[in-house]
Amino acid sequence: VFDEVERIEKQIMQRAYDLFLNRGDLDGGDLEDWFTAEKELTWKPAVELSEKEAELVVQAALPGLEAKDLDVQVTPDDLLIKAATSHTHKEEVGTVHLCEFRSGELFRRIHFPKKVDPNGVKAEYSNGLLRITAPIAKEEQAGQVDIGVS
Repeated sequence: VFDEVERIEKQIMQRAYDLFLNRGDLDGGDLEDWFTAEKELTWKPAVELSEKEAELVVQAALPGLEAKDLDVQVTPDDLLIKAATSHTHKEEVGTVHLCEFRSGELFRRIHFPKKVDPNGVKAEYSNGLLRITAPIAKEEQAGQVDIGVS
C-alpha cells in the first residue's frame, strides 16, 4: 500500500513541478499546482466513513465501474481503492458539446481512525456503490507478569 501511495505522490509531484515551470517559475502557486496535478492524474471518489458497533464502514461512490476492475487493499491502518478508468467518444454518436466523464487512475486512500482486522474485511459492490466493512481490531490487553525471586 505504501509503495503505491509513494508512486502516485511522485507522479503528482512531477506534474506539479511541470506546472510550476510552465508558469515561469513564479512563487505563490505551489498549492494550486499540486491540486491541479492531483486532479489531472487521479480521480478521488466521494466516500463516507462511519463506525457502527464494532466495525468501520466505508462507502465509496464509483459509478460506471465494474467490480472486476476495482482493486481494494487493506492494512490495519488504511484502505486503498484503485481502478483504471477510461472514457472515449465514438464518432457515430455525433458532436459532443460537453463531457465531464473522466479518464485516468482512480486512487483513494482512507486512513482508519482505529486499527482494523484486515482478515475480517468484507466488500460489496452494487449500483456504483462500494461498501466495505472492517471489524475494529481488539485492543491488546496488558498482562500481569509474575516476578520470580532468585
